[in-house]
Amino acid sequence: MADVQVSTNRETWEQRADLAQAGLLKQYWNGKLNLFDNLSPCNDLCNEKFHYWWQAHGVDTLVDAYARTGDTAYKGYLANMYQGILDRNGGVLPNDFYDDMEWLALAWLRAYNATGDEKYKEAALELWEDIKTGWNEEQGGGIAWRKPQLDYKNTPANAPAAILAARLYKQFGKSEDLAWAKKIYDWQKANLVDPDSGFVWDGKNREGDGKIDKGWEFSYCQGVYIGAGVALYQATGDKSYLADAARTAQASKLRLTSPVTGMLPSESNGDGGLFKGIYVRYLAELVLADPGQKESLELLVTNADSLWKYGRDEQRVMFSKSWAATPEPAEDLSVNLSGVMLLERMAELEKQGLLKQN
Repeated sequence: MADVQVSTNRETWEQRADLAQAGLLKQYWNGKLNLFDNLSPCNDLCNEKFHYWWQAHGVDTLVDAYARTGDTAYKGYLANMYQGILDRNGGVLPNDFYDDMEWLALAWLRAYNATGDEKYKEAALELWEDIKTGWNEEQGGGIAWRKPQLDYKNTPANAPAAILAARLYKQFGKSEDLAWAKKIYDWQKANLVDPDSGFVWDGKNREGDGKIDKGWEFSYCQGVYIGAGVALYQATGDKSYLADAARTAQASKLRLTSPVTGMLPSESNGDGGLFKGIYVRYLAELVLADPGQKESLELLVTNADSLWKYGRDEQRVMFSKSWAATPEPAEDLSVNLSGVMLLERMAELEKQGLLKQN
C-alpha cells in the first residue's frame, strides 16, 4: 500500500487533517485484515470482536480524506476495506443491526461519489434494500434497531436511514426513495423529538413497555437528526427541514455543552467514542448548508481548537475521548475516528471560506 503524502506545514486545518489521517493509518491500520484495529496499541484480543459500525465510520473517514486530497493511496485503502469487511462479515454485506447497515451504506455511497467505483454504489443499494425490511407498524411505524427485536425503534436506526434515503433520491432521482425519507423522518420527528425544545430522544419500547428513553442524552442522536434535516432540505429545497435541524442544534448546544467552556462531554470509549464524531460531522453539514448558523460554527471551532491543543498526543497523532485532556496510553478506534472526523470537518469549513486561517 502506498504511503499517504503529508506536508510539513501544520498551520491550516487541512494540514492538521492530513496529519490526523496519517496518524490513524499508522496507529490503527491492519494490513493483514484490511481493516482498522479496534485498539491502539493492539493487544492479542484487540480484534476478537468485529465492530462492523466502527469500520463503517473508518470507511467514511477515509472517504473524507480521498475527497479532500485526491491522494490515490486513500483510494487503495478503501478498496482493501471493502474486501476486509466482506471477509470479516462472512462474505456478505448485511448484518442483524439496521443502524450498522445504514452507516455502511452511507459510507459506500460517499465512496462511490468520490471514486466512481460501481461496486460501492451496488453495496449501498444492496444494503438499502435490506434496511427497508426493518420498517414495521410496531410503535406506529419506524425502522427497528435490529432484526431479533423488531418492536424496538430508536433514533440510531431511523435518522441515518432518512439521511440515506434523501441522498439516494438526490443522486438517482427515484421518487420512492424520497417517499421513504419523508416517511422515516416524519415518524422520527413525531415519536423521538421533544416538541418543546427540538432535543432528540434515543429510543422507544426498548423493554417492551412503550416507554421513551428520555434519560439517554447522546450527542449521536442530535447529530443524525440534524443530518436528516439537512439531507431532506438538500433533496427538496424545503427550508422547514433546515429549521428543524437548526432548532435541534440549538437545543443540543444548550443541553450538552459546558456553559463555561463550550466543550462537548466525553462520552466514554467503546461505541460512545464515536458519538461526538457523528455529531460534529452533521453539525458541520448544517453550517455548510446554512453559514448563518454562527453558534454551531462557534461550537465546532471551540472543540476543534481544544482537541488540537489538549486532546492530542502529538507524537502518536492520536486523540482522546475528552477533547480537553491527553489521550490514554491505549485508545479505541472509535475515539480516534471522532477526532479525525472533527478535523476533516474543519478542513472543509476552511476550504469553503467559513474559517479564518489559524
